[in-house]
Amino acid sequence: MRIGIVILPDDRWSVTRERWVRAEALGFAHAWTYDHLTWRDMRDRPWFGAVPTLTAAALATERLRIGTLVTSPNFRHPVPLAKELMTLDDISGGRLQIGIGAGGDGWDASALGQQDWTPPERADHFEEFIALLDRLLVQRETNHTGRFYSAKDARGLPGCLQEPRPPFIVAGAGPRGMKLVAEYGAGWVAVDGRDATEEKLARLADVCHAEGRDPASLSKTALLGFSETPMASLEAFRDCVGRYGEMGFSDVLVHWPRASEPFAADEGILDDIACDLEAANRSA
Repeated sequence: MRIGIVILPDDRWSVTRERWVRAEALGFAHAWTYDHLTWRDMRDRPWFGAVPTLTAAALATERLRIGTLVTSPNFRHPVPLAKELMTLDDISGGRLQIGIGAGGDGWDASALGQQDWTPPERADHFEEFIALLDRLLVQRETNHTGRFYSAKDARGLPGCLQEPRPPFIVAGAGPRGMKLVAEYGAGWVAVDGRDATEEKLARLADVCHAEGRDPASLSKTALLGFSETPMASLEAFRDCVGRYGEMGFSDVLVHWPRASEPFAADEGILDDIACDLEAANRSA
């Protein structure tokens, strides 16, 4: 079981830098930040951009894998996004993972002035978005004219350090989303209390088999902290890790403890967890 951590981009880098450095020192396998323009009830509070934050994190760390959680079509276009991700992969020395999903309702969904998409419209956008992003990150030159996105002589030089591109960790819990996981994903990410269940794991396996993909080739990540409280105590953390491991998940993500909600917890729990991470890393 690999343990990762989500660090919200809600403080200035002078504060946040130490969290990324400490996440690596504590032994977390990977660390992520949410790719939003703003988020939930934090709309009128500080919030910084994901790609610049991850670029700074890449320069502040050496081993830690880093990623977006999740990049979506809500306010992204595949052409400039691909260039940013290729650059971030280079700066990080090939440590980038791309969490990618259809996005959801909320402030991001209408920030560019568009009407909120219906669920089928959101799925339509995501299918074209992920397919084009895949091509842009792999090919030297891309041309595409689609329903929602176009690319004309878009260059992908010099290309990603990771070949053929950084791994996509795909959020998709419905039939269409899981099909994209099987087609493009190196892994699947699901939220606790909603999609991170044995039933959804079994459904994903069925979709993979139907698409000719071995489900064992996918990492399965459970994003905790929405219905579970893994940072309440060391016992709660161990219980969550154990249960999700037994379910079949290869990774779990917890949130950096904050002084207030969301994800309020005592930062001291990180020192307790570090001992478990050290033992797990020695075993691995």
